[in-house]
Parts: sequence; structure tokens; C-alpha cells
Amino acid sequence: MARIKFMNTEIDNLTMVETLNAIEALIKQNKNAYVVTPNVDHIVQLEAGGELHEVYKNADLILADGKPLLWIAKWYGTPIKEKISGSDLFPRLCEMAAKKGYKMFFLGAAEGVAAKAADNLMKRFNGLDVVGTYSPPYGFEKDDAEMYKITSMIKEKRPHILIVGLGCPKQEKFILHNREILGVPISLGLGASLDFEAGNIKRAPKWMAEHGLEWLFRITQDPQRMVKRYLVDDHKIVGLAIKYKKQLYIGK
Repeated sequence: MARIKFMNTEIDNLTMVETLNAIEALIKQNKNAYVVTPNVDHIVQLEAGGELHEVYKNADLILADGKPLLWIAKWYGTPIKEKISGSDLFPRLCEMAAKKGYKMFFLGAAEGVAAKAADNLMKRFNGLDVVGTYSPPYGFEKDDAEMYKITSMIKEKRPHILIVGLGCPKQEKFILHNREILGVPISLGLGASLDFEAGNIKRAPKWMAEHGLEWLFRITQDPQRMVKRYLVDDHKIVGLAIKYKKQLYIGK
């Protein structure tokens, strides 16, 4: 697999088809693997170090989610083959699971959202087996009884694929700390993908996503939460891109 150095992390430089093949290979290996899908927000958070850095260091697949990352990689002279966003990967993964007989479990989002996403996807993909869904209460990660309930529920259902939609970095930390206990062949932190599939949040039109304007659409959908993330926090990506470009020149 072609893993390339990219800014403060690494990227598995794969197409969508190659990604699905790699995920299936990891399922067959059955070694509690997990996937992360860095976007601009993740890269900015990674720069601060801490636990998210540990998550990325141990990830089995790291996939570029966002056109801006592809633009930066091209500027660096190390182009990334394809944008693999979690929201595009999720339905493709469900399609593969339906065809191959892999069981799935959905964890995250607001109450009822994971169940609605499962219902919609099982109608869309004949044979898809979502063996369980759960939307945990706020602050569940600090509640031992709730954590025991969640881990017991997932272990009992024995899915091949666990989808966690709790937002970054909570979903990534949950996977890192619990993957050995859960024993799921592969886990993926896919952010708002459950909301998208449930119809709870609208996805950006394809033309906006393809031109790197998904952030603008998401601001219109949830301005209170997204304005700070996209217009303040994520603006730091410009300085980081320049910083790592300079390091490339120094390294030559």
C-alpha cells in the first residue's frame, strides 16, 4: 500500500476501489483494525499533538477527506489519487457488506438517527445486515455504566464493521481505547455520515463537494456550530500548508 508523508500525518494514497479492497483485506485479517479520514479540521487539531496524534499513529488506514488536502498535496508535488470522504465511503461500504455478508453496527448521532440511517440503508442495499444501532447520551464516555452497556452491546452482536459517528476527536478516541475490548475486525469514525444517511442533515450538492465548497454549504445548514470551525479554526490550514512546504524545501 502506498502511504505518503503529508503535513503532520501520513496518507494512504488509494482510490475508492482500492480503499474498499484494503478494508475487506483488514476484515479478513480480523485484528481490530481502524480507519481515520482526515480533513482540514483533523489536520489543524493534529498540529496541537495530544491524543489525536496517538490515534493517527496507530491507524491501519488514513484516507484524505477533502479537496483542500488534495490541492495541498498537489502543490507539494505528491498528488493524492482521490478524495475519500467518509460520507462517500459509508454507502459504498454498506453496498460491499450487503454483497459479501458482513454485519454492521452503527454507534453515534442523536437519538434515533443511527436507527433511521440503518433502516434507510437496509432498504437501499438488499441483504445489508445492520445487527445493532445505538445513540449514546451526552457525556457517555465519562460514565462507566454507560460504557459497559455500549461495549457489551457491540460485543454481543459481533459485527464485522463498526461505524462510529461521534465527531472528531471523540469517535477516534473511542475506537482507539476500545478496539481490543470490542474485537470488531474494522472500525471507522465517520462523523456526520449517519446524519446524512438518516436524512437528518442535507449533503452538499455534488458540484460544491467536487470544487471544495462543501464547507460553505455546511455553514448554511448549521451556522451556529460551523462558522467557528470553518472560518476561524480551519483557516489555520493556510499557515500549516506553508510551514510544511518550507520543511520540504529544507529536506531536499
